[in-house]
Amino acid sequence: MQETYNPRDIEPSVQQRWEENQVFKAVIDSNKEKFYCLSMFPYPSGRLHMGHVRNYTIGDVISRYQRMQGKNVMQPMGWDAFGLPAENAAIKHKVAPAKWTIENIAYMKNQLKSLGFGYDWNRELTTCQPEYYRWEQWFFTKLIDKGLAYKKVSAVNWCPNDQTVLANEQVIDGCCWRCDSIVERKEIPQWFIRITDYAEELLNDLDQLDGWPEQVKAMQRNWIGKSRGVQMTFGLQGRADGLEIYTTRPDTVMGVSYVAVAAGHPLAKEAASNNPALAAFIDECNRSGTAEADLATAEKKGMATGFTAIHPISGQAVPVWVANFVLMEFGTGAVMAVPAHDQRDWEFAQKYGIEIQQVIAANDGDECDLSKAAYTEKGTLINSGEFDGLNFDQAFDAIAAKLVAAGKGEVKTNYRLRDWGVSRQRYWGAPIPMIRTQAGDTIVAPESLQPVILPTDVVMDGVNSPIKNNPEFENVEYNGEPAFRETDTFDTFMESSWYYARYCSPQDDMHMVNPEEANYWLPVDQYIGGIEHAILHLLYARFFHKLLRDAGLVPGNEPFNNLLCQGMVLAEAFYYSTEHGGKEWVNPTEVTVERDDKGRVTGAKRTSDGLPLQAAGMSKMSKSKNNGVDPQEAIDQYGADTVRLYTMFAAPPEQTLEWSDSGVQGAQRFLQRVWRLSYELLQQADRGNAADLSKDEKDARRKVHETIRKVSDDVGRRYNFNTGIAAVMELLNTLQKLDLASAGSRAVVAEGLDAIVRMLSPIAPHIAQQLWEAFGNTGLVLDAQWPAVDDSALVRDSIEVVVQVNGKLRGKVEVAADISKDALETAAKEAVAKTLEGLTIRKVIVVPGKLVNIVAN
Repeated sequence: MQETYNPRDIEPSVQQRWEENQVFKAVIDSNKEKFYCLSMFPYPSGRLHMGHVRNYTIGDVISRYQRMQGKNVMQPMGWDAFGLPAENAAIKHKVAPAKWTIENIAYMKNQLKSLGFGYDWNRELTTCQPEYYRWEQWFFTKLIDKGLAYKKVSAVNWCPNDQTVLANEQVIDGCCWRCDSIVERKEIPQWFIRITDYAEELLNDLDQLDGWPEQVKAMQRNWIGKSRGVQMTFGLQGRADGLEIYTTRPDTVMGVSYVAVAAGHPLAKEAASNNPALAAFIDECNRSGTAEADLATAEKKGMATGFTAIHPISGQAVPVWVANFVLMEFGTGAVMAVPAHDQRDWEFAQKYGIEIQQVIAANDGDECDLSKAAYTEKGTLINSGEFDGLNFDQAFDAIAAKLVAAGKGEVKTNYRLRDWGVSRQRYWGAPIPMIRTQAGDTIVAPESLQPVILPTDVVMDGVNSPIKNNPEFENVEYNGEPAFRETDTFDTFMESSWYYARYCSPQDDMHMVNPEEANYWLPVDQYIGGIEHAILHLLYARFFHKLLRDAGLVPGNEPFNNLLCQGMVLAEAFYYSTEHGGKEWVNPTEVTVERDDKGRVTGAKRTSDGLPLQAAGMSKMSKSKNNGVDPQEAIDQYGADTVRLYTMFAAPPEQTLEWSDSGVQGAQRFLQRVWRLSYELLQQADRGNAADLSKDEKDARRKVHETIRKVSDDVGRRYNFNTGIAAVMELLNTLQKLDLASAGSRAVVAEGLDAIVRMLSPIAPHIAQQLWEAFGNTGLVLDAQWPAVDDSALVRDSIEVVVQVNGKLRGKVEVAADISKDALETAAKEAVAKTLEGLTIRKVIVVPGKLVNIVAN
């Protein structure tokens, strides 16, 4: 064993040994309990960032720990390789997306390997490869056959620059999240999967997920948005048809003073057909912000349609308006407006001078000042005729019953959740396996035309998808006649919604998911990923699992038993102001920082030229603030084990991690100390003898096993890796204080280092393997058992007892662990004899093993 710890000498050789011996290859073993650990797979952007490193280190630590518990562990890795960023990069770099993506994968795979992550690379999958997405296409055709997938014209968020549909979450302040173009509303044919058919099951099954964060489950419940309300029909004056309206507040129905419809509502379009001003307003609505959150805060705008609605109970005539805060895809696209009791309706009514009629009074009798805002709480009905005096529940039932009896309404359960739109108008995605016949019918592509392979030798012009208006791709033959392929591609959430299942059998060319492998490995025991995926990805994956289950392809109702959402990685950010008032960000590696004695920044300048800089504090590592730390540079400088150790030690996994160079250096110094103590022990002639230990040596041995007990709980149950590492550091401090000249001390240090090596093995696996062999062990420390607690070592010969006089600490006394109560009282009195001089003892309170309180005056 060399004297100095040098990770550059250790890590490559250990990694090569793992690879040559296929150490992490996972195979079915019915004699072992399985453990499937999965981290959300990365988009191959070109380089890992520290968020990746943290996510994947957490997963690797858990996997290695579970393997040391004797479990059969599978930890796979792959690439979420489709998506718009590759198209944008292809345009920028003038290279086909496939070539750009594959080159990035190769580089990032080497980065992952350099960090020592224990992945079964035999199970690697890449979603842009036909071997993967062909099964997605096949499954989609089965959903079509079952009526679970369909096509319809739908209003969507449309980015005119990227020429693609955006989810509501991708619309920020009315603009595209990627390019900042103003988003438009556009009606186009779209493919959908009926996730709403599973809304109730998706909601109810959240109760099964005891291993998920409550925050994530709450977010999904809110997104599904189950509500009980009344759907009622407002008549239209002079017409036979009416307006269908859904509300969860039927108690306010007697306060309706207008009806508002979405710009895309058929009634609005009809009214606009001979009203140019209204048509222009509708066009304006289609170009405005579209996310619900944006609409809630945006200025309320509208125009009257000229139509009049008839109240279903009072028969009162109320005007019908087109309003920009009503969306066609939510509810029926029409709302009953009650300005007194809905803030959006109130703002609209204030602007356009519409009547505001209070029909709900506060239960506590307080006056409602409707000149300032709507009163939105539930209360007691007023100004509501026969319903006056009813509370919310009473009014709900009474009003619903009246509408039902009149044939004008029904009680209905609705969901905020909408069917999943899975088609995108872009190139770099899985082709949708549908064709349009010459007669205009859209049908499933026959087996002879499946799978539909995406052409990869393309040129991106930044305007059109290379497969649109491309005869070589579009034109096919069906029943001897010309037909045309669908040129939309799948939303990339499709690929990430079932990859966890494909990992069970990624090379199987006969099954989408091999039943034997799926029945053994699924569900995923531990899933790790960012909270930003709490709604869409995780909801779609849960939904897809139920679809796969109903097709007989996977077992169980849920894909992921336990979920851990790691926090972000933060770093200091520095900038200088440009002459135009902008900010130019400087990478922290290029900054010289002055700090006070508490570590706070007192000054900063650019190292190259001394330019003064402003400190912007800690913020998420990002390209925009140029404060990312390159993992490869950190690995090259400190070693993979140090980077891994620091990311696990700096903060609990769910919390943000503040990157600190001094913290990384501290992690490396700790590993150097472990190495140094190991080296010093190995220089001794023998490992000592534990037959006759001194008190200090017994205390140190007890510390070894107390640490094992704590780390086992911190790592294995609580996932508080940082406190577990801190405990190991404390143990090392204790061991370093022992004198290796003593045979007893050598024995305790040897036992302690053996435990440290095993406990560090999941976190710093390279140095652990090297030390494992240095101590004469064979094989892999990864396959060794996790250290066990020796209960006999925890037994104390003596204990320290606190002595109080009248409740105040006056001394401490060390006594035999098995001392009698009377003897303890005597020892305590002797310990504080001077304090008791001149006092009369009235009472002695003994808490065995902890304290003695003497009451005296």
